[in-house]
Amino acid sequence: MSRSSPTLTLLVVAILLTGYRMWVIRHLGIDLYVDEAYYWGWSKALDWGYFSKPPVIAALIAASTGVLGDSLLAIKLPSLLVYPATALVLQRLGATLFDERVGFWCGLAFLTMPLVGALGLFVSTDAPLLFFWSVGMLALWHALHEDGAWRHWWLLGAAVGLGLLTKYTMAAFLPSALLVMLAGQSGRRALASPRPWLALLLALAIFAPNLWWNWTHDFPTFRHTADITQLDGEQHRGNLGEFIGAQWLSVGPLLFVCMAWAILRALVRLRDPVWRLLMGMSLPLLGLVAIQALRGGANGNWAAPAFTAGVVIAIGWLGDQARWKTIAAAVLVNVLLVSGVYHWPDIARIGEIEMTRGKDPYKRARGWRELATAVAPDLRAHPDAIVVARDRDLLAHLIYFLSPRHYASWNPKGRVIDHYQLTTRLQDAVGQDVLFVSRGPLDEAVTGRFASVQDLGERTVTIHRDFERRVHLYLLRDFRGYPRP
Repeated sequence: MSRSSPTLTLLVVAILLTGYRMWVIRHLGIDLYVDEAYYWGWSKALDWGYFSKPPVIAALIAASTGVLGDSLLAIKLPSLLVYPATALVLQRLGATLFDERVGFWCGLAFLTMPLVGALGLFVSTDAPLLFFWSVGMLALWHALHEDGAWRHWWLLGAAVGLGLLTKYTMAAFLPSALLVMLAGQSGRRALASPRPWLALLLALAIFAPNLWWNWTHDFPTFRHTADITQLDGEQHRGNLGEFIGAQWLSVGPLLFVCMAWAILRALVRLRDPVWRLLMGMSLPLLGLVAIQALRGGANGNWAAPAFTAGVVIAIGWLGDQARWKTIAAAVLVNVLLVSGVYHWPDIARIGEIEMTRGKDPYKRARGWRELATAVAPDLRAHPDAIVVARDRDLLAHLIYFLSPRHYASWNPKGRVIDHYQLTTRLQDAVGQDVLFVSRGPLDEAVTGRFASVQDLGERTVTIHRDFERRVHLYLLRDFRGYPRP
């Protein structure tokens, strides 16, 4: 088999799988998930930062929609393309650390993981984060164990910097890489040279515009990150068991078991630089997020970058044991699991299973187009009114589907908890009319801030027997401003 054959084979599989996922998106009939509509809105006003995330996801969506328009698939395209790119990077890493056969299965195992299968249908910051983390691992290995050329260090710095511009989880790469370097002679020699430090300076230089944006906006992204990780000192209920279960499902039932067993076995092989790299780029982040889950709760995807190295650990160890049937079985189980989730609505229909709120994994991405269509006549009747809502879910989808001339978040207390509250100020629109879209009837605290109130009634979209989207519309005349504190 030629050197390029595994890469070419994986590329063909990735193209076919990406085409299949595009078809699934259309076949499911889903709308944008709220974060996707939110990020799309960012892409229309490019900046060096946003309330909850750095700018890379907005830039990717802007590039995609700038070429293909604002269609559903164009918005989702960055994730659809970046996950296969990450698989190719992991294929190269596996081939470099082990052999070409291991490399191929590393890429395929990553591409078919339930985590990637689920997130692959939605555009999110995890896609570029996992890509830059993987590129960083490959560059670090070459910098320490190949010729140590400057290009590897520059690539490492660029990967870390762009990763930080994607999601702050990338910051965990730095102490992980430092541990890897301190644990090996080649790494300690490198630390005594200027190359890793200049790579770090490059990463910080790339990241600097986001730091400046945060500085000039009172650090909203840092505050948001601290809030969701409970770094503000508040006590919250831990969810370690739920978090571990989420990792099991994310990696896949059999692959997760293989990964856990491989990690245990590899602990006695840390003298080998291959296992030092892989363990160093996975275990610290896993441990950190597990502690976070224990002390205050953690989302299931927070440790996702650890599984880029984790996949290589599992496949590399199984490959060393010539357990190729086990590898194939683990991948097949994941393919069947992900396909089952993709086609669950079809399975339910064939099996005459009534689709309900609790049985529809895609319910959060359904009904938004129909709801916007129901609101559209009122917006056309009052085109100069400011579209206002309390929460970002409604605003994000109404902005995407209806493109109102003016919109704002209702925020009388001035507390910033989303990007709309950061970038819009209804307080500056005293005397103007508002089309208020609310999840329920408005009380006097809202209506009392206007000269007149016209109740336009409810708009309801039924999705399942026990699940609907319902909003209440009001035309509010002559805004008097928020009450003084």
